[in-house]
Amino acid sequence: MPKAVRFEQYGGIEVLRVVEVDRPVPGPGQVLVRVVAAAINPGETHIRTGALHERWPATFPSGQGSDLAGVVAETGAGVEGFATGDEVIGFTDNRASHAEFVVVEAADLIHRPADVSWEQAASLYVAGTTAYAALRAVAAGPGDTVVISGAAGGVGSIAVQLARDTGANVIGLASEANHRWLADHGAIPVSYGEGVIDRIKTAAGDRGVDAFIDTFGADYVEIALNLGVAPARIDTITDYRAGEKYGVKTDGNSDAGNAEVIAELAALISAGRLEIPIAATYPLDEVRDAYRDLERRHTRGKIVLRP
Repeated sequence: MPKAVRFEQYGGIEVLRVVEVDRPVPGPGQVLVRVVAAAINPGETHIRTGALHERWPATFPSGQGSDLAGVVAETGAGVEGFATGDEVIGFTDNRASHAEFVVVEAADLIHRPADVSWEQAASLYVAGTTAYAALRAVAAGPGDTVVISGAAGGVGSIAVQLARDTGANVIGLASEANHRWLADHGAIPVSYGEGVIDRIKTAAGDRGVDAFIDTFGADYVEIALNLGVAPARIDTITDYRAGEKYGVKTDGNSDAGNAEVIAELAALISAGRLEIPIAATYPLDEVRDAYRDLERRHTRGKIVLRP
């Protein structure tokens, strides 16, 4: 029997289990995918602990995971454009991709370009479309100076590159261990911590800061406002309370999470204009270790399960 990640109550990493489940069956318009790779994301941690219960409650027993890349195992009635054996990238909104098999709506899949690795393909939905939405929300463009907090993380590392691709100047907030990577990708690296506002001002120069993308939380919305950034050009993907309090944007995955945007991001990878850093891969049976790694919040890029 195939395996899948499950948890039966809110809690820490210890509630995660890998169990045997029935093989899913695709219905009309659906595709059964044998999962080759599936990224993990901070939002899944917050759902599992119950921190997002009011926003996204869990129904138990709950599965987990949205991102996926794999091979079509079976198609349901009426599916066109996909056949058994096709390599695909996509997503599920049913918290089910951390598994060996998952049913996906055909409309939520694209064909995997041969030059996009399985790990990169499996990282495009949550992190990639969130970064895409954040850049669109702050209207980054040529000559703008954009600050990105958590600039070496899963979303931040993609946002840095998308912002540079628009012609914007990018200041990336990250630990010193990630400064070389940021500089190599066209960003000005700045260390976070005490004195960060002065360091950002120095990096920005006389022009100042035009836009701010917060991927980390903490006090970064307030920092952006203190730097004189207009609320309409601040986007936080994690601090929803600050978004409501200050009237800044909270655009993320739900604002750009679709197959068309995934296709755009995959095309950027194929064109050599986007890299998805892969921090680590874990087998499905080591899902707890994967989340321990993620929850340290010091990884560069994405962590991926390989069922």
